[in-house]
Amino acid sequence: MTTETSNSTATPLFSTDYHVYINHTDAGGIVYHANHLVFFENCRRDWFSKLGLNGYFMHSDDGQIQHFVVSQAQLQYKKAIFLDEIIDVRIDKVELKPASIVFYQSIHRRVAEEADQKNRTSAETLLSSAKIVIACVQNQTKPEPTDPTTNSTTPASAAPIRPIRVPKNLQSSIQQAITHHANKQ
Repeated sequence: MTTETSNSTATPLFSTDYHVYINHTDAGGIVYHANHLVFFENCRRDWFSKLGLNGYFMHSDDGQIQHFVVSQAQLQYKKAIFLDEIIDVRIDKVELKPASIVFYQSIHRRVAEEADQKNRTSAETLLSSAKIVIACVQNQTKPEPTDPTTNSTTPASAAPIRPIRVPKNLQSSIQQAITHHANKQ
Protein backbone atom coordinates (compact mmCIF):
# COMPACT_ATOMS: atom_id res chain seq x y z
CA MET A 1 0.00 0.00 0.00
CA THR A 2 1.56 3.30 -1.00
CA THR A 3 -0.84 5.69 0.69
CA GLU A 4 -0.69 6.42 4.38
CA THR A 5 -4.44 6.77 4.79
CA SER A 6 -6.70 4.01 3.60
CA ASN A 7 -10.42 4.25 2.95
CA SER A 8 -10.48 0.82 1.35
CA THR A 9 -13.84 -0.88 1.25
CA ALA A 10 -12.22 -4.32 1.44
CA THR A 11 -12.84 -5.75 4.85
CA PRO A 12 -10.06 -7.67 6.53
CA LEU A 13 -10.33 -11.39 7.12
CA PHE A 14 -9.96 -10.70 10.84
CA SER A 15 -9.56 -7.49 12.82
CA THR A 16 -9.17 -6.78 16.51
CA ASP A 17 -8.27 -3.79 18.66
CA TYR A 18 -5.37 -3.67 21.11
CA HIS A 19 -4.58 -1.06 23.71
CA VAL A 20 -0.98 0.19 23.70
CA TYR A 21 0.52 -0.08 27.19
CA ILE A 22 3.73 1.33 28.62
CA ASN A 23 5.50 -2.05 28.27
CA HIS A 24 5.02 -1.82 24.47
CA THR A 25 6.88 1.49 24.24
CA ASP A 26 10.33 2.99 24.59
CA ALA A 27 11.19 5.91 26.90
CA GLY A 28 9.57 8.33 24.44
CA GLY A 29 6.18 6.61 24.49
CA ILE A 30 6.58 5.18 20.97
CA VAL A 31 5.94 1.48 20.37
CA TYR A 32 9.24 -0.34 20.06
CA HIS A 33 9.60 -1.69 16.49
CA ALA A 34 9.75 -5.36 17.56
CA ASN A 35 6.38 -5.01 19.29
CA HIS A 36 4.72 -4.62 15.89
CA LEU A 37 5.57 -8.32 15.53
CA VAL A 38 4.02 -8.99 18.94
CA PHE A 39 0.76 -7.32 17.88
CA PHE A 40 0.74 -9.31 14.62
CA GLU A 41 1.37 -12.53 16.57
CA ASN A 42 -1.41 -11.78 19.05
CA CYS A 43 -3.80 -11.10 16.19
CA ARG A 44 -3.01 -14.43 14.51
CA ARG A 45 -3.46 -16.25 17.82
CA ASP A 46 -6.80 -14.52 18.47
CA TRP A 47 -7.99 -15.44 14.96
CA PHE A 48 -7.04 -19.09 15.51
CA SER A 49 -8.98 -19.02 18.80
CA LYS A 50 -12.01 -17.50 17.04
CA LEU A 51 -11.85 -20.36 14.54
CA GLY A 52 -11.94 -22.82 17.43
CA LEU A 53 -8.38 -23.96 16.89
CA ASN A 54 -6.01 -24.74 19.72
CA GLY A 55 -3.60 -22.13 18.49
CA TYR A 56 -0.13 -23.19 17.65
CA PHE A 57 0.29 -26.60 19.28
CA MET A 58 -1.49 -29.71 18.07
CA HIS A 59 -0.95 -33.38 18.76
CA SER A 60 -1.00 -35.90 15.94
CA ASP A 61 -2.63 -39.31 16.32
CA ASP A 62 0.78 -40.87 16.98
CA GLY A 63 1.61 -38.42 19.80
CA GLN A 64 3.91 -36.11 17.85
CA ILE A 65 3.71 -32.38 18.62
CA GLN A 66 2.95 -30.14 15.63
CA HIS A 67 3.31 -26.39 15.80
CA PHE A 68 4.17 -23.27 13.84
CA VAL A 69 7.30 -21.17 13.65
CA VAL A 70 7.86 -17.89 11.85
CA SER A 71 10.13 -18.68 8.93
CA GLN A 72 10.00 -15.25 7.27
CA ALA A 73 8.83 -11.76 8.21
CA GLN A 74 8.83 -8.71 5.97
CA LEU A 75 7.72 -5.53 7.75
CA GLN A 76 7.19 -2.02 6.54
CA TYR A 77 6.87 0.72 9.14
CA LYS A 78 4.84 3.75 8.05
CA LYS A 79 4.03 5.80 11.17
CA ALA A 80 4.74 5.65 14.88
CA ILE A 81 2.33 4.01 17.33
CA PHE A 82 2.00 5.85 20.64
CA LEU A 83 1.33 5.00 24.27
CA ASP A 84 -2.38 4.75 25.19
CA GLU A 85 -3.58 4.47 21.60
CA ILE A 86 -6.03 1.80 20.58
CA ILE A 87 -4.84 0.22 17.37
CA ASP A 88 -6.66 -1.99 14.89
CA VAL A 89 -4.56 -5.05 13.99
CA ARG A 90 -5.72 -7.02 10.97
CA ILE A 91 -5.26 -10.14 8.96
CA ASP A 92 -5.90 -8.79 5.49
CA LYS A 93 -5.22 -11.93 3.51
CA VAL A 94 -4.06 -15.52 4.03
CA GLU A 95 -2.44 -17.89 1.55
CA LEU A 96 -2.37 -21.60 2.33
CA LYS A 97 0.71 -23.47 1.14
CA PRO A 98 1.35 -27.20 1.61
CA ALA A 99 3.70 -26.73 4.60
CA SER A 100 3.13 -23.10 5.55
CA ILE A 101 0.63 -20.29 5.90
CA VAL A 102 1.34 -16.79 4.56
CA PHE A 103 -0.29 -13.93 6.47
CA TYR A 104 -0.62 -10.40 5.11
CA GLN A 105 -1.27 -8.17 8.10
CA SER A 106 -1.54 -4.50 8.93
CA ILE A 107 -1.89 -2.15 11.88
CA HIS A 108 -4.11 0.93 11.60
CA ARG A 109 -5.01 4.04 13.57
CA ARG A 110 -8.55 5.31 13.24
CA VAL A 111 -8.79 9.02 12.54
CA ALA A 112 -12.06 10.91 12.35
CA GLU A 113 -12.24 13.23 9.37
CA GLU A 114 -14.96 15.73 8.64
CA ALA A 115 -16.31 15.10 5.14
CA ASP A 116 -18.63 18.09 5.36
CA GLN A 117 -20.47 20.01 8.08
CA LYS A 118 -23.23 17.35 8.40
CA ASN A 119 -21.51 14.02 7.87
CA ARG A 120 -18.42 12.53 9.47
CA THR A 121 -16.50 9.64 8.00
CA SER A 122 -13.74 7.53 9.46
CA ALA A 123 -10.38 7.13 7.79
CA GLU A 124 -7.73 4.73 8.86
CA THR A 125 -4.05 5.55 8.91
CA LEU A 126 -1.78 2.65 8.01
CA LEU A 127 0.92 2.35 10.68
CA SER A 128 2.70 -0.80 9.51
CA SER A 129 2.19 -3.81 7.28
CA ALA A 130 3.75 -7.24 7.12
CA LYS A 131 4.01 -10.45 5.18
CA ILE A 132 4.66 -13.24 7.66
CA VAL A 133 5.25 -16.86 6.70
CA ILE A 134 4.43 -19.44 9.34
CA ALA A 135 5.95 -22.88 8.73
CA CYS A 136 4.37 -26.04 10.10
CA VAL A 137 6.87 -28.25 11.93
CA GLN A 138 6.74 -31.35 14.08
CA ASN A 139 8.77 -32.14 17.16
CA GLN A 140 10.00 -35.68 17.13
CA THR A 141 9.31 -36.90 20.64
CA LYS A 142 11.93 -39.61 20.45
CA PRO A 143 15.24 -37.93 19.67
CA GLU A 144 17.80 -39.82 17.72
CA PRO A 145 20.57 -41.08 19.98
CA THR A 146 23.78 -39.10 19.83
CA ASP A 147 27.06 -40.79 19.16
CA PRO A 148 29.12 -40.59 22.38
CA THR A 149 32.36 -40.69 20.36
CA THR A 150 31.60 -37.35 18.67
CA ASN A 151 31.79 -33.94 20.28
CA SER A 152 28.13 -33.19 19.62
CA THR A 153 26.83 -30.21 21.57
CA THR A 154 23.21 -31.29 21.08
CA PRO A 155 21.87 -32.74 24.33
CA ALA A 156 20.29 -36.17 24.08
CA SER A 157 17.04 -34.73 25.46
CA ALA A 158 16.62 -32.23 22.59
CA ALA A 159 13.95 -33.42 20.20
CA PRO A 160 14.66 -32.39 16.60
CA ILE A 161 11.98 -30.69 14.55
CA ARG A 162 11.17 -31.26 10.92
CA PRO A 163 8.91 -29.47 8.45
CA ILE A 164 5.56 -31.12 7.75
CA ARG A 165 2.42 -30.42 5.77
CA VAL A 166 -0.22 -28.20 7.34
CA PRO A 167 -2.63 -30.60 9.12
CA LYS A 168 -5.82 -31.19 7.13
CA ASN A 169 -8.18 -30.09 9.92
CA LEU A 170 -6.33 -26.80 10.30
CA GLN A 171 -6.12 -26.25 6.56
CA SER A 172 -9.84 -27.01 6.26
CA SER A 173 -10.78 -24.56 9.05
CA ILE A 174 -8.70 -21.77 7.54
CA GLN A 175 -10.01 -22.43 4.03
CA GLN A 176 -13.60 -22.31 5.35
CA ALA A 177 -12.90 -18.96 7.02
CA ILE A 178 -11.38 -17.58 3.80
CA THR A 179 -14.34 -18.83 1.73
CA HIS A 180 -16.88 -17.49 4.24
CA HIS A 181 -15.16 -14.08 4.20
CA ALA A 182 -15.08 -13.99 0.40
CA ASN A 183 -18.79 -14.82 0.21
CA LYS A 184 -19.65 -11.98 2.63
CA GLN A 185 -18.02 -9.34 0.43
